[in-house]
Amino acid sequence: MARAINHFLKNIYKGASRCAPTNENKMNANSYQLQNVLNARARLGECPLWDAERKLLYWVDIYNYRVHQFDPSAGSDRFFDVGDAVGSIALAGSDRLLLALRERLAFLNLQTEEVTFLMSVEADKPDNRLNDGKCDRQGRFWFGSMSEAEPQANLYRYDPDGSLHVMEMGLTISNGMGWSPDEKTFYLTDSPTQKIYAYDFDVETGQINNRRVFVDLSGEPFVPDGLAIDSEGYLWSAMWDGWCLIRFDPEGQEVLRVQMPVQRPTCCTFGGEQLNDLYITTASVGLSQKEIQKSFYSGDLFCLKTDVRGMSAVSYQG
Repeated sequence: MARAINHFLKNIYKGASRCAPTNENKMNANSYQLQNVLNARARLGECPLWDAERKLLYWVDIYNYRVHQFDPSAGSDRFFDVGDAVGSIALAGSDRLLLALRERLAFLNLQTEEVTFLMSVEADKPDNRLNDGKCDRQGRFWFGSMSEAEPQANLYRYDPDGSLHVMEMGLTISNGMGWSPDEKTFYLTDSPTQKIYAYDFDVETGQINNRRVFVDLSGEPFVPDGLAIDSEGYLWSAMWDGWCLIRFDPEGQEVLRVQMPVQRPTCCTFGGEQLNDLYITTASVGLSQKEIQKSFYSGDLFCLKTDVRGMSAVSYQG
């Protein structure tokens, strides 16, 4: 992702600029407790996924071809080498994950560590790879692609019957996504455009329409990456090159900035017993030695203790 985003941001990026908390939200942000829970030093940590049944956090290190399994109670982490860039994951039963690899969907058996390929996606586009993904409440897996050439990326829906549907075209980097608690709105990030879009969502058919801009960060020296939505319908977005997370209300207005000790937060998800622990992945890829010195914990896994609850992850039902 680093190369693609930097390419599209070359005309606006003036060097890393930290998100500046406003006086209104600075006190609220400081009331949250941020912890570095794993010294991972990932190249491109992404797609944290909470398994409520096992009380484990899964996450990926895209360019190291790894799916990680983090146990918060023990503070331990193990990884599965899946042999390819892995953009996103979803639960798929008690001992299985669904993977979006570079240009293929696959299952990972967590007991045998075997990777079983399901289908190719965008194999005819060698400069593209698959990126962020998530399951809706009906167990359909939504995932997108990212393109080095604007705008050739797409958004897909992979249904439990094994059928694949193109849901949106003409994107640059299909990224953070999620649904409102009432399931009436679908959100999708297109990072290089610095926009988060909202769509009307039909629960029964899985169709989206009426795209509109939900958040526009044009002119900022950072871009929105992965996101999570809490039970109040507020959206938390990780700001690549922004040193922070931003929380937006259901109208798209910023209500909170949480400072991070790293330049490139990448994605977040709610987990823990009460679903009020916000786990945050980060990246070190693309940073110079000077930038690494300023952002020493880049690539580590963080946890923000909040006073709001998230929503449970749903398994792929195929």
